[in-house]
Amino acid sequence: MARPSAEDLVRKALDQAGIQIGGQQPQDIQVHDSRFYRRVLLQSSLGLGEAYMDGWWDAPAVDAFITRVLDADIRHRFTLGVGRHLHRLWAYLWNLQSHIRARRAIAAHYDIGNDLFSRMLDPLLNYSCAYWAQAGDLAQAQRDKLELICRKLELTRGMRVLDIGCGWGGFARYAAEHYGCEVTGLTLSRAQAEYARRACRDLPVHIELCDYRDHGAQPFDRIVSIGMFEHVGARNYRNFMRIVCRLLKPDGLLLLHTIGSLTTSRGNDPWLNKYIFPDGELPSVTQLGRAIEGLLVLEDWHNFGPDYDRTLMAWKANFESAWPELRAAYGDRFYRMWRYYLMLCAGAFRARHMQLWQLVLAPPGRRAETYRSVR
Repeated sequence: MARPSAEDLVRKALDQAGIQIGGQQPQDIQVHDSRFYRRVLLQSSLGLGEAYMDGWWDAPAVDAFITRVLDADIRHRFTLGVGRHLHRLWAYLWNLQSHIRARRAIAAHYDIGNDLFSRMLDPLLNYSCAYWAQAGDLAQAQRDKLELICRKLELTRGMRVLDIGCGWGGFARYAAEHYGCEVTGLTLSRAQAEYARRACRDLPVHIELCDYRDHGAQPFDRIVSIGMFEHVGARNYRNFMRIVCRLLKPDGLLLLHTIGSLTTSRGNDPWLNKYIFPDGELPSVTQLGRAIEGLLVLEDWHNFGPDYDRTLMAWKANFESAWPELRAAYGDRFYRMWRYYLMLCAGAFRARHMQLWQLVLAPPGRRAETYRSVR
């Protein structure tokens, strides 16, 4: 009996996920280069993403394709590839989020161009999951997310707030304008810091180009970290919480907004690691529990992961609408890479393969009234 070809194996696996090659459904794919099959078999998700960037395949809805693949759990049919195994090994043996590597990783993504992010994101440039419970558009959903965070932190006028991973200053602006707080924002991105300083120049907001591990100010009333913890790395989770304890007043609160993983692992998806978020890692429930055990009290854990699907698709629509003006600066391969990134992540959230968590944490000695969860 003849051995099945690479095409036969890929077709059989995709068929189990309800995906047809050459079909007419949104999740079906069209293969434009026969090298696609061997590349996917040998390189799994890295090969799949790179083949899309190279124009070897397309789908009416890549996000629907990804959701089907994850729902059917057919990834085990393809090899992880040597590169994936090495990356996992490195993540176990070395700190991939050291000071030097962290600055390099942040620059690789967040410094690629404020013009891109200003066109793709909402007016406050929030680059994290929006809150769609009542909102009808991205701008309102992001404002609702910021308001939700402020209410969870029980902010009042005059509080000193530390924003670890402040991005372009969206939360800092909101907390200063609407709650009268004095905010210190930390980022490793020069482009973000320059933008945030301009955006917050008339507010009680101070933006520092600083690693959270190097910040030594007096304790704050509140600490917030929105979409930054994915860059901390499992080897550093416990130290992150220790630093928070040092920087937080005994009666303070921490809000941690992070993408979460269903399983405990090390390292990132190989395609995302290579092209989008170098050295990123998603925490699991177990890893977060171990990180806070004995240090902080868990007051609230809120999961609204499906809202990230809608957020990502809104970003995709904005990106595609702005592309005619961005094309000359970024090029066509970047366009396919960026669209694939947004749809890959949207599909993963739709399949509940990734979650979005907001945790409210407090020092053990906090003697305030019972914390009431906010939604």
